[in-house]
Amino acid sequence: MKGLRRIDAPFVSLGPSGVTVRDRLKGLTAEDERVLRLVGEHMGALASRDLKARCADGLEHGNERWAARKRDLTVESSSRWAGSVTKATHDQWALSRRGQAAHLDSLDAGIRMLRHRLSLPVGEKGTRRGPGGYRSRHEWFVKSRRLAALEERRAQVAADREAGVVHVVRGGGKLLNTRRNLAAAGLAEADWRKRWEVSRWFLSADGESGKRFGNETIRVTPQGEVSIKLPAPLAGHANAGSGRYVLSVKVAFAHRGAEWADRIVANRAVAYWIHLDVQRGRWYLDASWTRPLVRTMPLEVARAAGMIGVDTNADHFACWRLDAHGNPVGDPRRFRYDLTGTASHRDAQIRHAISQLLHWAKRCGVRAIGLEDLDFTAETTREKHGRRKHFRQLVSGIPTSRLRARLVSMAAGQGMVIVAVDPAYTSQWGAQHWQKPLATPSRKTTRHDVASIAIGRRALGHPIRRRTAPPHDDRSDRRRHRTVQAPSGIRGREETRRPVTDRAHDARSRAGTARTRATSRASTTVRDARSDQTWVQDSLLIT
Repeated sequence: MKGLRRIDAPFVSLGPSGVTVRDRLKGLTAEDERVLRLVGEHMGALASRDLKARCADGLEHGNERWAARKRDLTVESSSRWAGSVTKATHDQWALSRRGQAAHLDSLDAGIRMLRHRLSLPVGEKGTRRGPGGYRSRHEWFVKSRRLAALEERRAQVAADREAGVVHVVRGGGKLLNTRRNLAAAGLAEADWRKRWEVSRWFLSADGESGKRFGNETIRVTPQGEVSIKLPAPLAGHANAGSGRYVLSVKVAFAHRGAEWADRIVANRAVAYWIHLDVQRGRWYLDASWTRPLVRTMPLEVARAAGMIGVDTNADHFACWRLDAHGNPVGDPRRFRYDLTGTASHRDAQIRHAISQLLHWAKRCGVRAIGLEDLDFTAETTREKHGRRKHFRQLVSGIPTSRLRARLVSMAAGQGMVIVAVDPAYTSQWGAQHWQKPLATPSRKTTRHDVASIAIGRRALGHPIRRRTAPPHDDRSDRRRHRTVQAPSGIRGREETRRPVTDRAHDARSRAGTARTRATSRASTTVRDARSDQTWVQDSLLIT
């Protein structure tokens, strides 16, 4: 029997680390838009130049180089504008380095899988632990060429990383590649050019605690007045003192407006970003601030009122409510979403499904939701699953880290927490121990439904396997006492057991082989022997 991998303990996910709210700058005058465009283009050019200088420094960058870059930017803008630009540059360079490391890991995983499958005989079948060999000599030859291509690509990426070289595009590589095929994107060159220029603007300013209303560059008063500190070359466009330009519109953040107002009144840091939606022709103002990472609720307190187990799938959440003892309560629930279409549509679908889930959890009275700590980055490679393109698309379509981050943030607003659990064997053991007992003539229990029970029980600290009280003889001192739930320190408490039918078959075999259908005495004897020698587990959980 193969050994089980170690299952990590459940933990409470930390609360959101930041908040972002948005309001529309509705009713801007022509002069307001002209000033915003001038500032965005000017600061965007400075940001592009600074990013180029940072990429040229590579791994040799230090405090002296940063100070020199900031001094050069200050001459053409201001010290605070320069600080925002250099910080954005460092963040973008660091993000590119992290993406480069993730790309190397992906290439290493693909190369290892290709080498493994190429080393197997052609036509050898795979197992649960890994795929087998390739199905034909032609496929083996094609994959050997792909291995060579991946090894060459990895060598180039590794050399760039060793030299500190990153490849960054201000405005986004996706939009840049769209320029090469405007017909497929349905865009005219003028429309693409407008999007490209707007995406390269820079109209964001970091907050600063202790300064007036938390930001000196882009300032928003409690009454909603927005003013911008103009860069030095554009100071002639100011319509207020100290080289500032005051917009003719006012903002009012409907979402978290009270929290934002409390921060700016206390002069705590708030970052702002002004941007233009080219397709809609609308200007927006985003306000963001950070929060300390704290655990909102201890794990024991979260478990006291029960748990809702959630199984994440490509098109729905499968949920089931469990009480504090791990027993399923009521009927399973499903909250569906559609992840096709644009990014904004997908995000709206996820938010709607999460809102439905949280509202149901609040009505149930629970304070915690059990969710798998999923990461499918190593499960979507074409080298591992080969021709199973549909399966790779299915796994890739399941929202994982982004869904968990949004769920944690939205749950914190409702006073609930997310308990992350190890996803190992939840679907397999849930179907083995819970699918048949919970099926009724009027309710068909699916594998996803029982997987949510397994997730919820693991989040509550219970084993997934159902266990009932043993017969009276096993409670005596002769055979020692057995509890209903095995302690967490018992190894193998969640291992699979032989099915009840196999144990009953062994009992019949021990009762004798001289059974005949002509007499009812033999059937009675076998039944009595089975009831005396073998304990058959009940179909319902008794706690």
